Amino acid sequence: MAISFERALSVHSQALGVRSQRAEILAANLANTDTPGYLARDLDFKATLASLQGQDTPLRATHAVHLQPESHAAGQLLYRTPSQMSLDGNTVEEEQEKAAFSDNALHYQASLRFLGNRVQGLLSAIRGE
Repeated sequence: MAISFERALSVHSQALGVRSQRAEILAANLANTDTPGYLARDLDFKATLASLQGQDTPLRATHAVHLQPESHAAGQLLYRTPSQMSLDGNTVEEEQEKAAFSDNALHYQASLRFLGNRVQGLLSAIRGE
């Protein structure tokens, strides 16, 4: 009987990839805190992960006059709306970016730990322990 590593490692391997991508985006925001005109970017983690798993269910109109939502591809970078724009047009709010980066790093570590535990469980099963 063959082991499907994708099924065995479940969502955590995909989550690590998306969390890593988000960390790069947030780090770029922090690096450009003082850059005039820089627009802060982010990525919708939940929508991107759902898309990777094939669970994205777009809204559908049931009547011809219904408004259609703005559609964006999963994983697409979105602009962050600042609570207070700076005079030079920069939309990076340093404290918000630091909080988002810390939260993302914490979730990255959790996914890494879950993945490590899953691999240890597979190794124990292979060894017959």
